[in-house]
Amino acid sequence: MGSIEIRRVAVLGAGTMGHGIAQLSARAGWETVLFDVNAGALERGLGKLVESLEKAVQKGKLPAAELDAVRTRVRGETVLAAAVREADVVIEAVPESLELKKRLFADVSASCPSHALLGTNTSSLPVTEIAAAAARPERVVGLHFFNPPPVMPLLEVVAGERTLPEVVEGARALGVAMGKEVVVVRDSPGFATSRLGLALSLEAMRMLEEGVASAAEIDRAMELGYGHPMGPLKLTDLVGLDVRLAIAEHLARELGERFRPPQVLRRLVRAGKLGKKAGEGFYKY
Repeated sequence: MGSIEIRRVAVLGAGTMGHGIAQLSARAGWETVLFDVNAGALERGLGKLVESLEKAVQKGKLPAAELDAVRTRVRGETVLAAAVREADVVIEAVPESLELKKRLFADVSASCPSHALLGTNTSSLPVTEIAAAAARPERVVGLHFFNPPPVMPLLEVVAGERTLPEVVEGARALGVAMGKEVVVVRDSPGFATSRLGLALSLEAMRMLEEGVASAAEIDRAMELGYGHPMGPLKLTDLVGLDVRLAIAEHLARELGERFRPPQVLRRLVRAGKLGKKAGEGFYKY
């Protein structure tokens, strides 16, 4: 695959993004290790992965005859060094914390093979800075998957300042093998997708604050008028208001006042109304 031959993939973090990416890896035909330091989280992630595969069979998107083969390509691991020791590709999908990701890549690069492609699933954090913590920063690339990974068609590949061209091409080929449409962008605040998507969501929140329209009406306008599959406020509920707030604060520091989080976003996050995962955000679930 490009200059990278893939046989084994390690996915770090067994949450929604992690087990979804692991599913994509196994369906692409690669031996896959799903890692989480928390054994309970790992068990839940593996269970969700199997549930997702079974739903794919029910919907006719995965032949029933392939289910067992895909399922047996995935195993769980709670020891990081063991998870990445033989990996040709390592993809981290841990929480969106710069310091956490830097510590993780320092540990990963001490244990993985020197040829491994190291992917970070960050949606907005600087890939170049994350890569600087690794022993081989030229092997680090952004692999921005979208939620849920088995369904959403896009993979945004982000080239850091020191990422080798062959690593970028390997990342592109990996995405194609997973059935994704791939766009390649350079490392800049918010990349392409988070920057544009967040700008729309923040303006929708300001419109809500100003009483321009209700959340449902704002979303319906974008869905029917512009063909968006989901309105910006409903999408914020799906992504998580806490995630959106963290990205907005980061982009405000990097790009200025235009990304300053509206007060309605701050109030909802303080109240624990984080969106669909909490049962309430801009909508109730």
